[in-house]
Amino acid sequence: MSSLKDIPVVAEQGRARSGEKYVTPQGFTAIRDGIKGAAPAAGAAPGRKPPWLRARAPAGSGFQSVKHMVAEHRLVTVCEEAKCPNIGECWNAGTATLMLMGAVCTRACRFCSVDTGNPHGWLDAEEPENSARTVALMKLRYVVLTSVDRADFADGGAAHYAACVGAIKRRNPQTAIEALTPDFQGVLKDVETVVDAGLEVFAQNIETVRRLTHPVRDPRAGYDRTLEVLRHAKRHRPAVLTKSSLMLGLGETDEEVHTTLRDLRAAAVDIVTLGQYLRPTANHLPVERFVTPAEFDAYRRYALELGFLECVSGPLVRSSYRAEQALNRNNAGLDNARLAAEPR
Repeated sequence: MSSLKDIPVVAEQGRARSGEKYVTPQGFTAIRDGIKGAAPAAGAAPGRKPPWLRARAPAGSGFQSVKHMVAEHRLVTVCEEAKCPNIGECWNAGTATLMLMGAVCTRACRFCSVDTGNPHGWLDAEEPENSARTVALMKLRYVVLTSVDRADFADGGAAHYAACVGAIKRRNPQTAIEALTPDFQGVLKDVETVVDAGLEVFAQNIETVRRLTHPVRDPRAGYDRTLEVLRHAKRHRPAVLTKSSLMLGLGETDEEVHTTLRDLRAAAVDIVTLGQYLRPTANHLPVERFVTPAEFDAYRRYALELGFLECVSGPLVRSSYRAEQALNRNNAGLDNARLAAEPR
């Protein structure tokens, strides 16, 4: 976990470089990109990115329209904060994954480029209505809500999460909502607060295999805790679909991936997504290998054999990628064989 101590403070967020501490507009300090600057993490260098990982630069009228709308309503998207390679594709389709409770996380996972710090209870009270208004303006039929971890709240922000879901449903009753949440420190009544808010899909990402959970995830996160949160969400409200996600390329073996998929299915998880880990900055964990499209297809077949309703699996897949298509039984429209052969 990164520490805020002994890092020089940059006065303004816009001037902070990756790994530097800065002062947010709300007056608290945070580390840009989540991990303080240090010597690059050691690890096997897998070489240059293969062709199937070369995402096109974001552009187009749809992209610009969503970008303007997100800025106008002071919303934070995981698309931007996590440097998602699919931002152009999704935003041109008029969709976005909204990140609730600000852009500063109280945890510091070594794969994630979201800024880390302690917001000391800061919260945008207008966020629920702003989120609902934006969903209405975008005419979304399916929206993903995710968030930073907020250990500075006793309930981890569960009540605010529920307020956002409720506001969206009141204004957009036909919109399906997926909540990709933190683990709420394993407090199951806080999980219930979100699950009971009226959503259709509850997601909590296990991220990696058991052996690599630490140091990949923040020390306060846990493999078994994630499984219990997912298990309890399904047990508490069986009609709500449950979902999790796994990054590949961090040094896991095939058997470890298979074991993780079995553990998720044993926790009654309905949907799983698999994607390639990409290092966001030199301060984050290195990529150990690039998983081929054929391997992603093989993992998907294994997952479906275990009984998952769907496994969306591909190099550029992220947990909320094409989320509204997750139950189409066609890998959300992905064709990994074509992707591998297509020049970019």
